[in-house]
Amino acid sequence: MYQPPRVQVIGEMLWSRLRALTPQRVRPARSMLLRQGDPATHVILLDSGSALVTLAGASGGQTLLAVRGAGELLGELAVLDDRPRTATVIAAEACHVHIVPAPEFLKFVNTHELLTPLLRHAIARVRESDAVRFELATASVPVRLASALGRLVKASSTVSAQHSVPLTQAELSQLIGASRNAVGSALRPWREKGWVRTASGGGLLVCNIHAIQSHAQMQT
Repeated sequence: MYQPPRVQVIGEMLWSRLRALTPQRVRPARSMLLRQGDPATHVILLDSGSALVTLAGASGGQTLLAVRGAGELLGELAVLDDRPRTATVIAAEACHVHIVPAPEFLKFVNTHELLTPLLRHAIARVRESDAVRFELATASVPVRLASALGRLVKASSTVSAQHSVPLTQAELSQLIGASRNAVGSALRPWREKGWVRTASGGGLLVCNIHAIQSHAQMQT
């Protein structure tokens, strides 16, 4: 049975206690939650919504490393090793968050002996990001796009058969390192089959992510 990340790492009880340290805040879609290169002054608890973890390249473009959903802790590794942020985190949709200052978070970690499970979780996420970067460097545009949509759907707060992906075609192309035309070409057959369509408020509405991913793999 699926367990949210908070349960896997620190358990529901400690997650609730950590949330209680600071009030809940709302961050709108497209807002920056953490910035690459900034000092690690706090961690963020993602109560609801989803966020994009991106890496800035030398040319200024952003590469999508991961998508995080509700129940995730953001920015904890930089706080644990007292180093600058290694990635940028952007709200993919409106998010409810708790912002916990670094000293309070570190005290909580020490009190409840959470350093080892948090580091294990952080290492697993680094490996996940490495796998994503390898895919971006080697896979076709349809496969990269299908994988990115799959991560967005998995992290989405939408509870239905259809999932809203609040990113434009241009944003998706930047995140997977492809041209806008290439993304449009990959989307075309999926639109024709009704697996994806334009959402009324902008972005995409993914209606059948499994069919999209299977089709993408067949094109390789």
